[in-house]
Amino acid sequence: MITTFYPPYNFGGAGIYVHRLSNELARRGHQVTVIHSIDACRLQAHRDPVQNCSDHPNVTVDGLARATAFLTSLVTQQTGVPFVYTSRIQKILGQGFDVINYHNVSLVGGAQALTYGNAIKLYTIHEYWLVCPTHVLFRDNRAVCAEKRCLPCSLVYRRPPQWWRYTKLTPRAVQHVDAFIAPSRFCRDAHHQRGFTAPIVYLPSFIPAAPLALRNEKATPYFLFVGRLEQLKGVQTLIPLFQNYPRARLLIAGVGAYEKHLRGLAQESDNIQFLGRMAGAELNALYRNAIALIVPSLCFEAFPTVIAEAFQQQTPVIARNLGAMPEIISESGGGLVYDNDAALIAGMDRLAGDRSDRHVLGIRGYDACQRNWTTDTHLRNYLPLIDRVAEEKNKQ
Repeated sequence: MITTFYPPYNFGGAGIYVHRLSNELARRGHQVTVIHSIDACRLQAHRDPVQNCSDHPNVTVDGLARATAFLTSLVTQQTGVPFVYTSRIQKILGQGFDVINYHNVSLVGGAQALTYGNAIKLYTIHEYWLVCPTHVLFRDNRAVCAEKRCLPCSLVYRRPPQWWRYTKLTPRAVQHVDAFIAPSRFCRDAHHQRGFTAPIVYLPSFIPAAPLALRNEKATPYFLFVGRLEQLKGVQTLIPLFQNYPRARLLIAGVGAYEKHLRGLAQESDNIQFLGRMAGAELNALYRNAIALIVPSLCFEAFPTVIAEAFQQQTPVIARNLGAMPEIISESGGGLVYDNDAALIAGMDRLAGDRSDRHVLGIRGYDACQRNWTTDTHLRNYLPLIDRVAEEKNKQ
């Protein structure tokens, strides 16, 4: 596994997915090596993480770190080549692996890393780095990208322009990958619409099994948001609504760079509560007892795992009609989508006022989760994909 972020040196869902997949494969007897960038995490957090993270004995983790974290990450970001870590990455990949699975490689090796090693090569797409310098297709940090303007958009994000994107590095590098994997049809199609020509396999993500949390029938009614507190996640669109919403509170679970601004918007409203980082049984209980999870993202989510996590606790979802979210809601039947504030409030009123309706949607979501997003379901598709690639390579 090659990934920029890996717990505990992690930001976002890609690193969590890699951790889960690596350890699930290890539990099934596979030997897994993970290459990730400690430098990239230190560059963003300005310190080492405080939480711990355990791995199965069959997982070997190789974190790349130098005293010059900023310089090493900047060089990779600018050139698409690992430079400082080239020999180390090549040495690790030269150990004779059967499969190399790339993930977000933006700061761990860039596009050039796709050319290293001799094995079956997969690339799991977690966001839009292959077609977007900012990864998120959220132009100028304001709205979804409908027109390609990469240079000025990068400057708005305060990121140096990536000149290697205007060379033939990416077309050459992707030829070394045997299969690209997307967690949603929307994510697959968005890449093709933006000029990415390689075939992409649709393979939904997964979440680990978790028991149903206890229902607290006496809990004060609330809706729930779970995720990073960033502008593109859209929490700021919920706060004005809940400041004047009498039927339920809004609980916000997560941390992020936008938190201070969001707290300022909330103005210490009694109807809005910030919970900080939540995980495990505590988070499952939050899902279980919420009227619904609200996902107000303003960006093109590729596969928001929080939806599957809510469904796993038999809790319905109200999601913005954008990105992969309507695809997930439609296929599961486990929630509602909205296009504007009026539609969101109507959905909230519907679920807050009719517990039987909430129950029906929650059960549909739960059933869909058990069918589509379990570990076993994912690996029943992931491992045969590797076999198919191996067969094709043997024919060549």
